[in-house]
Amino acid sequence: MYRRLPPLSALRAFEAAARHGSFKQAAAELAVTPTAISHQVRALEEHAGRPLFERRTRKVVLTDAGVLLYPVLRDGFDAFADAMQRLTHRRSRTQVTISATIAFTARWLVPRVSAFRTQNPGVDLQLHAADEVVDLDTGVDIAIRYGTGPYPGFDVVPLLADRFAPVFNPMLAVETAEDLTRRPLIEFRWRRRHPDNPTWARWFATAGLPEPEEQPSLGFSDESHAIQAAVAGQGIALVSLALVRDELAAGQLVQPFGPSIAGFRHHMLTREGEANAAVNAAARWLLSEAEALA
Repeated sequence: MYRRLPPLSALRAFEAAARHGSFKQAAAELAVTPTAISHQVRALEEHAGRPLFERRTRKVVLTDAGVLLYPVLRDGFDAFADAMQRLTHRRSRTQVTISATIAFTARWLVPRVSAFRTQNPGVDLQLHAADEVVDLDTGVDIAIRYGTGPYPGFDVVPLLADRFAPVFNPMLAVETAEDLTRRPLIEFRWRRRHPDNPTWARWFATAGLPEPEEQPSLGFSDESHAIQAAVAGQGIALVSLALVRDELAAGQLVQPFGPSIAGFRHHMLTREGEANAAVNAAARWLLSEAEALA
């Protein structure tokens, strides 16, 4: 909608003069001359078709028209200033970006974010979830890598050891390891082949049981989906115990028997000699959360 308004400079000059009761003080605030303020106010009065000030010695006093206009402009400029302050504050807030796998982000990081916010109210966390390796030079401050390493060129701290075991919805009523052959096995397909991947073949070998040759299975490329399928009672999943800790505590999943087999370790990577206080605070928070599970 088109608005027929006088120039903003004239409105600012009037508002400042009305607030100070002085053209001279308004000029000092706006870094112009008193004559410039007088000209701007005069132009506004011509636009309004009536005087807005009574000019007196060393001060100006609002007319009835000026009294009507002043609070509207004052409140409007205050609202503008508040909005700009909020925008500037948001832009200047410190952010820390953490990169991790999709499953680790969804099931381990996200439930713990509120604790970080409580401890660090001036820092915003940005979580970057991707199963592909992300370069820290792309704006990532902390990368959580799952594997054996090494990770040259970074400061590396072991974060969380991982163990895998069969878990399932208790409604399946599986009581012994031998009962696994009567239910579908849920598989998480590892993106990278490695002899130490925690697979069903490795688990059965560790348990001293023959691996079923023709057994229904359900495969997923994302570990979170495998966990959700297990919670839904679709079968028995071999998944990270660290990632199903909450479901086990709530009784949505059970792990009544072993063995558990070792997975890899999550490592926390930061740039060598990282001196950013917010990044270091996030790193300390990650370590404290991991140590609480030890």
